[in-house]
Amino acid sequence: MDSTGRSSPSRSGRRPPGARPRAPLFAALDLGTNNCRLLMAASDGRGGLRVVDGYSRIVRLGEGLSQTGKLGEEAMARAYLALQACAQRIEARGPVAVGCVATQACRMASNGEVFLNRVRKDLGLDFTIITPEQEARLSVLGCASLFDRDMDVTMVVDIGGGSTEISWVSPGEVLRAGLDAPVLAWASTPLGVVTLAEEESEPEHERRDWYEARVARLCDMLRRIDPGERVREAYAKGRAHMVGTSGTVTSLAGVHMDLPRYERAKVDGYWFDVGDCRAAMARLLAQTPAQRATNACIGKDRADLVVAGGAILDAVLRVWPVERIRVADRGLREGVLMRLMAQHGSRA
Repeated sequence: MDSTGRSSPSRSGRRPPGARPRAPLFAALDLGTNNCRLLMAASDGRGGLRVVDGYSRIVRLGEGLSQTGKLGEEAMARAYLALQACAQRIEARGPVAVGCVATQACRMASNGEVFLNRVRKDLGLDFTIITPEQEARLSVLGCASLFDRDMDVTMVVDIGGGSTEISWVSPGEVLRAGLDAPVLAWASTPLGVVTLAEEESEPEHERRDWYEARVARLCDMLRRIDPGERVREAYAKGRAHMVGTSGTVTSLAGVHMDLPRYERAKVDGYWFDVGDCRAAMARLLAQTPAQRATNACIGKDRADLVVAGGAILDAVLRVWPVERIRVADRGLREGVLMRLMAQHGSRA
């Protein structure tokens, strides 16, 4: 899929004779630095999505990338197995169109295109490596229904495995313009949970001091970003809010709510007080990675990444302070789906 949402046709999906008509089904596949995610949905007829199937697997495709400049063999093997599972699900469901996007790891890696060519040949999944700006705009589109239209500015923060995308929009303009909504400003930083976790190991002792020093360094990097006068004025007047779309934000919300298992229905759309968010982060910082791994909202695959993600989120909040965060268990994939549906004339 390209920046306009061009899609690949699925390889099956004809309706058996006599079957009742159904809303067209679409699939979006996001291959990131840390995760491989599939979402299949149809229009719900009311401007939203009716999710039919989903799949998510932590593959750490970008493991070691910052040191070698290449995707590692083990990382590619993990990603390939996850993509194979996605291809099987797509084949079984038979969506009318499939949008496959790859982000930071494949953008950076010298062998990113080679890996995706193999996936295309073997599995029939035709990936496009999207730019940071395209990634940011698709995330905005996917989260738009969570914007507070009474605010002047919404900041959408997507903390990924290899980069963090930040976009500022006028929620009213986005909700009026839909797919062609203007973005006031956007920025992409090479700060991701995988790259940050690999950059510096978490100490066994005095983690609070280490964490504070790390956040201070991240703040220095983020202060170089200038979102423009209109955005600055909104913050000065207290007329801005944040939507956080990433595993970091959803995990912290689940920890705060003491969920016995992660539940998207409870987390997606939750208004997260920044004080509660920082308290959840402090709670995790006091634990060892092994202790964090026992939390059902984190698990062993995120135990060493959630602190890195929390440091990025904390730095963003210190540079552009807000009182509450709207938690989004949605984003890039939903944006891809909405583009596909628009192309095929489905209402979403």
